[in-house]
Amino acid sequence: MMRAFIESLPKAELHVHLEGTLEPELSFELAKKNGIDLPYETPADIIAAYDFVDLPSFLTIYYAAMQVLVDESDFYRLTWDYLEKAASQNVVYAELFFDPQAHTSRGVAFETVITGIHKAQLDAAEKLGVESQLILCFLRDMSAESAMEHLQMAKPYLDWLVGVGLDSDEFNNPPVKFAEVFALARQWGLKLTMHCDVNQKNTLTHIGQVLDDIEVDRIDHGVNSLESEELCAKIKERGLGLTVCPVSNRFVVQSLTSGEIRSMLDKGMKVTINSDDPAYFRAYLNENFVELQEEGGFTREDIVTLVGNAFDVSWIGEEQRARYRERLAEVAAAV
Repeated sequence: MMRAFIESLPKAELHVHLEGTLEPELSFELAKKNGIDLPYETPADIIAAYDFVDLPSFLTIYYAAMQVLVDESDFYRLTWDYLEKAASQNVVYAELFFDPQAHTSRGVAFETVITGIHKAQLDAAEKLGVESQLILCFLRDMSAESAMEHLQMAKPYLDWLVGVGLDSDEFNNPPVKFAEVFALARQWGLKLTMHCDVNQKNTLTHIGQVLDDIEVDRIDHGVNSLESEELCAKIKERGLGLTVCPVSNRFVVQSLTSGEIRSMLDKGMKVTINSDDPAYFRAYLNENFVELQEEGGFTREDIVTLVGNAFDVSWIGEEQRARYRERLAEVAAAV
């Protein structure tokens, strides 16, 4: 009964990496098209190789898989397939991360990447009814100079972007490393978010930098903020969203962090539920909600609050937000 309720609700997803939606079947299809040899015999072999226990082990597999993405049609297909899956799960709005440095560093042009993604977004809005916006993520284990270079590459495409983010390996790569890049992005009218991954070294210092030095509009993950009442108070006071990803958290802390999500709700923090890298963690948005509910015993009202939070902290206009909120209330009352 609860599963059907969750599946029926119109939802927003604010933390999903397009490269993390690359399903094994599509990897094989694109590898064949592009003449790339994969070290696997079947898609099942790829899934069996997903033996990651922490962020570095995950990233090693994650970046290696991207080699099959070569031309504009590949990025179109990657994006279309995610948005088609999202539509099947009643996701009506998504904010999509992409990592251009992971592609330009292997010779794929920035224009190729963003054009393929953008065309799929337009088609999905028209044909699937899924609206989406794009967030350019910088790889924090690359240099600030490289990040600035890619922000400049993005300048002709600002109308296609809603914000910038920061992801990849957090170790020895604090938020302030990218302060100038994010300051310029804000000048250009882009929204700001940064990953503060679960249980990373110096995590409270990094969350503090994200709040006070970068002054983000949202925080990705951010579960460790609960260790500091001061940080929680700032996040709540500013109305900042936290994009928590339960199933991916389980690979790091062996829990869906349902207790932490409950604490955030109790504190009135704008916590949201997301899928992160669903092809790798084998769980899209509905599966994250269902497993979280089962572990944490969340009520229908809790689920509606979590879904509503995502619309509240999404980077959309008030009219669009009101439309989504009204639709959510209607469905929740009818089911």
